Amino acid sequence: MEQWLIVVPVLLFSVVVHECAHGLAAERAGDPTARMLGRITLNPVPHIDPIGSILVPIMLLISGSTVFFAWAKPVPVNPRNFNQPRRDDIIVSIAGPISNLLLALGFTVLLMVVVKVVPLDASFWRGPYFQVFHYGIWINLILAVFNMIPIPPLDGSHILENLLPYEAARKYAAIRPYGFVLLLGAMYFNLLSIFFLPARLMFRGLMTLVQAVAM
Repeated sequence: MEQWLIVVPVLLFSVVVHECAHGLAAERAGDPTARMLGRITLNPVPHIDPIGSILVPIMLLISGSTVFFAWAKPVPVNPRNFNQPRRDDIIVSIAGPISNLLLALGFTVLLMVVVKVVPLDASFWRGPYFQVFHYGIWINLILAVFNMIPIPPLDGSHILENLLPYEAARKYAAIRPYGFVLLLGAMYFNLLSIFFLPARLMFRGLMTLVQAVAM
Protein backbone atom coordinates (compact mmCIF):
# COMPACT_ATOMS: atom_id res chain seq x y z
CA MET A 1 0.00 0.00 0.00
CA GLU A 2 2.88 2.39 0.75
CA GLN A 3 4.03 1.94 -2.83
CA TRP A 4 0.69 3.19 -4.17
CA LEU A 5 0.92 6.29 -1.96
CA ILE A 6 3.86 7.26 -4.14
CA VAL A 7 2.71 5.85 -7.48
CA VAL A 8 -0.75 7.47 -7.51
CA PRO A 9 0.36 11.13 -7.04
CA VAL A 10 3.27 10.73 -9.48
CA LEU A 11 1.01 9.13 -12.08
CA LEU A 12 -1.70 11.77 -11.61
CA PHE A 13 0.81 14.60 -11.95
CA SER A 14 2.33 13.02 -15.05
CA VAL A 15 -0.95 12.47 -16.91
CA VAL A 16 -2.11 16.01 -16.05
CA VAL A 17 1.10 17.46 -17.52
CA HIS A 18 0.60 15.20 -20.55
CA GLU A 19 -2.91 16.55 -21.17
CA CYS A 20 -1.85 20.15 -20.55
CA ALA A 21 0.88 19.73 -23.16
CA HIS A 22 -1.76 18.70 -25.71
CA GLY A 23 -3.84 21.75 -24.81
CA LEU A 24 -0.93 24.18 -25.03
CA ALA A 25 0.19 22.77 -28.38
CA ALA A 26 -3.37 23.01 -29.72
CA GLU A 27 -3.60 26.62 -28.53
CA ARG A 28 -0.40 27.51 -30.36
CA ALA A 29 -1.81 25.81 -33.47
CA GLY A 30 -4.88 28.06 -33.38
CA ASP A 31 -7.37 26.02 -31.33
CA PRO A 32 -8.44 27.69 -28.04
CA THR A 33 -10.89 24.93 -27.04
CA ALA A 34 -8.83 23.53 -24.15
CA ARG A 35 -8.14 27.02 -22.79
CA MET A 36 -11.80 28.03 -23.02
CA LEU A 37 -12.88 24.89 -21.13
CA GLY A 38 -10.31 25.41 -18.38
CA ARG A 39 -8.31 22.32 -19.22
CA ILE A 40 -4.87 23.94 -19.42
CA THR A 41 -4.24 23.71 -15.69
CA LEU A 42 -2.19 21.57 -13.31
CA ASN A 43 -5.24 21.33 -11.07
CA PRO A 44 -6.09 17.62 -11.44
CA VAL A 45 -9.83 18.02 -10.82
CA PRO A 46 -10.84 19.10 -14.38
CA HIS A 47 -8.77 16.21 -15.80
CA ILE A 48 -10.25 13.43 -13.67
CA ASP A 49 -12.07 10.70 -15.56
CA PRO A 50 -14.58 8.90 -13.26
CA ILE A 51 -13.66 5.50 -14.69
CA GLY A 52 -10.00 5.85 -15.64
CA SER A 53 -8.91 8.11 -12.77
CA ILE A 54 -11.03 6.68 -9.93
CA LEU A 55 -12.85 3.39 -10.55
CA VAL A 56 -10.09 1.46 -12.33
CA PRO A 57 -7.30 2.47 -9.89
CA ILE A 58 -9.49 1.62 -6.87
CA MET A 59 -10.35 -1.80 -8.32
CA LEU A 60 -6.67 -2.51 -8.98
CA LEU A 61 -5.71 -1.45 -5.46
CA ILE A 62 -8.47 -3.56 -3.86
CA SER A 63 -7.55 -6.59 -5.96
CA GLY A 64 -3.91 -6.32 -4.89
CA SER A 65 -2.79 -6.14 -8.50
CA THR A 66 0.90 -5.63 -9.20
CA VAL A 67 -0.07 -3.64 -12.31
CA PHE A 68 -1.36 -0.10 -11.95
CA PHE A 69 -3.15 1.58 -14.82
CA ALA A 70 -5.08 4.85 -15.04
CA TRP A 71 -5.89 7.67 -17.42
CA ALA A 72 -7.26 11.20 -17.46
CA LYS A 73 -9.96 12.77 -19.60
CA PRO A 74 -8.49 13.67 -23.00
CA VAL A 75 -8.13 17.40 -23.54
CA PRO A 76 -10.78 18.54 -26.06
CA VAL A 77 -9.24 19.58 -29.36
CA ASN A 78 -10.97 20.89 -32.48
CA PRO A 79 -8.72 20.24 -35.52
CA ARG A 80 -10.91 22.57 -37.62
CA ASN A 81 -9.23 25.48 -35.84
CA PHE A 82 -5.70 24.35 -36.72
CA ASN A 83 -3.66 26.56 -39.03
CA GLN A 84 -2.33 23.52 -40.91
CA PRO A 85 -4.53 20.56 -39.89
CA ARG A 86 -2.31 17.56 -40.71
CA ARG A 87 0.92 19.13 -39.45
CA ASP A 88 -0.68 20.62 -36.37
CA ASP A 89 -2.48 17.40 -35.45
CA ILE A 90 0.91 15.64 -35.44
CA ILE A 91 2.45 18.36 -33.27
CA VAL A 92 -0.46 18.35 -30.81
CA SER A 93 -0.43 14.56 -30.61
CA ILE A 94 3.30 14.25 -30.01
CA ALA A 95 3.33 17.06 -27.43
CA GLY A 96 1.96 14.75 -24.73
CA PRO A 97 4.60 12.01 -25.05
CA ILE A 98 7.35 14.64 -25.33
CA SER A 99 6.17 16.23 -22.09
CA ASN A 100 6.52 12.85 -20.37
CA LEU A 101 10.03 12.37 -21.75
CA LEU A 102 10.96 15.81 -20.43
CA LEU A 103 9.48 14.94 -17.03
CA ALA A 104 11.51 11.71 -16.97
CA LEU A 105 14.65 13.70 -17.73
CA GLY A 106 13.70 16.27 -15.11
CA PHE A 107 13.30 13.61 -12.41
CA THR A 108 16.64 12.13 -13.50
CA VAL A 109 18.47 15.46 -13.27
CA LEU A 110 16.96 16.19 -9.85
CA LEU A 111 17.98 12.75 -8.62
CA MET A 112 21.52 13.27 -9.88
CA VAL A 113 21.69 16.61 -8.07
CA VAL A 114 20.45 15.00 -4.85
CA VAL A 115 22.92 12.10 -4.92
CA LYS A 116 25.76 14.46 -5.78
CA VAL A 117 25.07 17.25 -3.28
CA VAL A 118 23.34 15.60 -0.31
CA PRO A 119 25.28 13.13 1.89
CA LEU A 120 23.35 9.85 1.59
CA ASP A 121 23.60 6.41 3.14
CA ALA A 122 22.54 3.04 1.75
CA SER A 123 19.04 3.38 3.19
CA PHE A 124 18.26 6.21 0.75
CA TRP A 125 18.11 3.77 -2.20
CA ARG A 126 15.44 1.73 -0.41
CA GLY A 127 13.49 4.65 1.04
CA PRO A 128 10.46 6.67 -0.11
CA TYR A 129 12.43 9.67 -1.38
CA PHE A 130 14.30 7.57 -3.91
CA GLN A 131 11.02 5.85 -4.87
CA VAL A 132 9.53 9.21 -5.86
CA PHE A 133 12.36 9.75 -8.35
CA HIS A 134 12.31 6.10 -9.42
CA TYR A 135 8.61 6.12 -10.28
CA GLY A 136 8.82 9.64 -11.66
CA ILE A 137 11.29 8.40 -14.26
CA TRP A 138 9.70 5.01 -14.94
CA ILE A 139 6.05 6.12 -15.13
CA ASN A 140 6.82 8.97 -17.51
CA LEU A 141 8.86 6.74 -19.80
CA ILE A 142 5.99 4.25 -19.86
CA LEU A 143 3.45 7.00 -20.57
CA ALA A 144 5.57 8.38 -23.41
CA VAL A 145 6.08 5.00 -25.06
CA PHE A 146 2.54 3.72 -24.42
CA ASN A 147 0.91 6.77 -25.96
CA MET A 148 3.04 6.43 -29.09
CA ILE A 149 1.56 2.99 -29.85
CA PRO A 150 -0.34 3.42 -33.16
CA ILE A 151 -3.66 2.07 -31.86
CA PRO A 152 -6.64 4.45 -31.61
CA PRO A 153 -7.24 6.55 -29.60
CA LEU A 154 -3.59 6.78 -28.50
CA ASP A 155 -1.44 9.67 -29.72
CA GLY A 156 0.58 7.41 -32.00
CA SER A 157 -2.53 6.65 -34.07
CA HIS A 158 -3.08 10.36 -34.82
CA ILE A 159 0.54 10.74 -35.87
CA LEU A 160 0.48 7.68 -38.14
CA GLU A 161 -2.86 8.62 -39.70
CA ASN A 162 -1.58 12.07 -40.66
CA LEU A 163 1.62 10.64 -42.13
CA LEU A 164 -0.17 8.12 -44.33
CA PRO A 165 -1.39 8.92 -47.87
CA TYR A 166 -5.05 9.92 -47.98
CA GLU A 167 -6.51 6.56 -49.04
CA ALA A 168 -4.37 4.59 -46.58
CA ALA A 169 -5.25 7.06 -43.82
CA ARG A 170 -8.96 6.65 -44.55
CA LYS A 171 -8.72 2.87 -44.24
CA TYR A 172 -6.62 3.15 -41.09
CA ALA A 173 -9.17 5.51 -39.51
CA ALA A 174 -11.81 2.79 -39.95
CA ILE A 175 -10.30 0.84 -37.04
CA ARG A 176 -10.99 3.66 -34.54
CA PRO A 177 -14.22 2.10 -33.16
CA TYR A 178 -12.25 -1.05 -32.35
CA GLY A 179 -9.22 0.64 -30.81
CA PHE A 180 -10.08 -0.18 -27.20
CA VAL A 181 -10.69 -3.84 -28.09
CA LEU A 182 -7.33 -3.96 -29.89
CA LEU A 183 -5.63 -2.48 -26.82
CA LEU A 184 -7.24 -5.09 -24.56
CA GLY A 185 -6.14 -7.80 -26.95
CA ALA A 186 -2.58 -6.48 -26.97
CA MET A 187 -2.59 -6.51 -23.15
CA TYR A 188 -4.09 -10.00 -22.96
CA PHE A 189 -1.49 -11.47 -25.30
CA ASN A 190 1.29 -9.47 -23.60
CA LEU A 191 2.16 -7.70 -26.85
CA LEU A 192 2.64 -4.40 -25.03
CA SER A 193 5.90 -5.75 -23.60
CA ILE A 194 7.35 -5.36 -27.09
CA PHE A 195 6.41 -1.68 -27.20
CA PHE A 196 7.66 -1.13 -23.65
CA LEU A 197 11.16 -2.39 -24.49
CA PRO A 198 12.37 1.14 -25.43
CA ALA A 199 11.11 2.42 -22.06
CA ARG A 200 13.07 -0.30 -20.23
CA LEU A 201 16.22 0.50 -22.20
CA MET A 202 15.89 4.24 -21.55
CA PHE A 203 15.22 3.61 -17.86
CA ARG A 204 18.33 1.48 -17.51
CA GLY A 205 20.38 4.12 -19.30
CA LEU A 206 19.13 6.93 -17.06
CA MET A 207 19.66 4.92 -13.88
CA THR A 208 23.18 4.08 -15.04
CA LEU A 209 23.85 7.80 -15.33
CA VAL A 210 22.51 8.34 -11.81
CA GLN A 211 24.69 5.56 -10.41
CA ALA A 212 27.75 6.98 -12.18
CA VAL A 213 27.13 10.39 -10.58
CA ALA A 214 26.62 8.79 -7.16
CA MET A 215 30.02 7.09 -7.23
